[in-house]
Amino acid sequence: MNVGFFGIQFSFGLQQSSMSPIYKYLGADDATLPFLWLAGPVTGLIVQPIIGAMSDRTITRWGRRTPYFLIGAILCSVGLLFMPFSPTLWVAASLLWILDAANNVTMEPYRAFVSDKLAPAQHSLGFLTQSAFTGLGQTLAYLTPTLLVLFGMNKDATNDSNIPHIVIAAFLTGAVFSLASVLWTLKTTPEIPLEPDELQKIRLKSPGVKAMLLDIAVAIREMPPTMKQLALVKLFQWYAMFCYWQYISLSLATTLYGSTDPTTTGFRDAGLLNGQIGAFYNFVAFIAAFALVPFTRRFGPKVMHSICLTLAGVSMLCIPLIHTPALLFVPMVGVGLAWASIMGNPYIMLAGCIPPERTGVYMGIFNMFIVIPMIIQIFTLPLFYRAWLDGNPENVIRLAGGLLLCAAVAALWVKVGPVSSRLAAQKAQPLQA
Repeated sequence: MNVGFFGIQFSFGLQQSSMSPIYKYLGADDATLPFLWLAGPVTGLIVQPIIGAMSDRTITRWGRRTPYFLIGAILCSVGLLFMPFSPTLWVAASLLWILDAANNVTMEPYRAFVSDKLAPAQHSLGFLTQSAFTGLGQTLAYLTPTLLVLFGMNKDATNDSNIPHIVIAAFLTGAVFSLASVLWTLKTTPEIPLEPDELQKIRLKSPGVKAMLLDIAVAIREMPPTMKQLALVKLFQWYAMFCYWQYISLSLATTLYGSTDPTTTGFRDAGLLNGQIGAFYNFVAFIAAFALVPFTRRFGPKVMHSICLTLAGVSMLCIPLIHTPALLFVPMVGVGLAWASIMGNPYIMLAGCIPPERTGVYMGIFNMFIVIPMIIQIFTLPLFYRAWLDGNPENVIRLAGGLLLCAAVAALWVKVGPVSSRLAAQKAQPLQA
């Protein structure tokens, strides 16, 4: 069921590890770097709620969610194919809009698909397994440039735009994985056919864009309290993670190599090191996603989420203090635990409080709690990057650590709401293989 998430997250891993260096290779300024990341949150804000609502209303011979997986995967592969050949900054930024829109077309129907397939008692296993495939996909995405160097490619060879050949090869690999993994899921895991009464409810819904937007508005108005409380948690955690992804390569280049000049060997070495530690924290997330299942069932998703965020916050505060590459792998354990929790536990809390007939639209709205903090970060960080953070990328990583600690406190305030009567009845059912 979750193999397709591997390809989606391989694509996201390439963005997280390589987009800031690509932008720097093409001449971007440090302070305005966040603006070039605007594509992801804006497309997520617009696309995911609409696609989520559309998938709730879709009736095809393949199911409600399946058409969106396939269309998104094809477009994503095209974006990955052309990205590393960008000749200018505006071309790279434009391709990122296409790539992020494609990923967002796939993302929320995929989360709704998992919720559709599983009884509530299986949600923790289903979403944490999805988190595991997130960790696996991003591990390989971060590690691919290093593996290519080990296989004999020259780490200093670049094209006319100063983009290393190993980065180009990594994106071409991602284009293959993005489409192939989604096709695997579509072939092996069909959707559960809707019951006649569910089909009738969908057919009775008013057609058209206006009705769909109205459905989104009504869902926002009737949003469960648990979902509202999670908004504050996600504000802190996603502002922090966007800071980390944008500036970790620059921070490592400053701390370990004394340079943020993209033409230097030190800057390219920092990019490779970021790939290695990024692969490690994603591998930790892959393992932790399974290891967290019994603890989440025993202590609850909000307690485990708070613990994991605390570990990550302390870890990020330590990163700028480390001047030996090998020691960077220690704080990555905390980051990996938090990444596994971020991609799993909030969705466990959400899935138990939303009505099943609105799973798609609520998953799309929930994504707004991810992208709105990212948009806030994009437009606020450049305002104080030089004045408050001294124009130092290390201080951005420290800021990220502090915000994750705030998210950990906010998580403890979340009150997990009761499930609906239908879900409560399903919860009593035994786990199926």
